[in-house]
Amino acid sequence: MVMMFGKSLEKRLMEISRRIKKEKEDLLVAEEQLISLINDADEARIRSLVSETAISDNDRRDSARQSENMEKYCQKIRNEIHRLEEIQDGLLDKLNVENI
Repeated sequence: MVMMFGKSLEKRLMEISRRIKKEKEDLLVAEEQLISLINDADEARIRSLVSETAISDNDRRDSARQSENMEKYCQKIRNEIHRLEEIQDGLLDKLNVENI
C-alpha cells in the first residue's frame, strides 16, 4: 500500500513540476512583453509632455494602463508559481517521509 501511495505522489509531483515549468515559460514571455509595454509607456509619456494635446494624453494613459495590467498579470503568474512550489515541497516532504 505504501508503494502504491508513493507512485501516486510521484505522479502528482511530475504533474506539478510540469505546471511549474509551463508557468515559468509563460512568465518569461509576459516579462518580455512587460518590458516592451513599459518602454512604450515611457515614450508616450514623453510625447504627451512635449505635445500637450488631448490625444497624446489619452495615448499616455492607455500605454500606462497596458503596462500596469501586464505587471498584474506577471504578478499573478509569480503567485501561481509560488503556490505550485509550496505544493511541490509538501509532496516531496511526504515522499521523503514514506521512504524513511
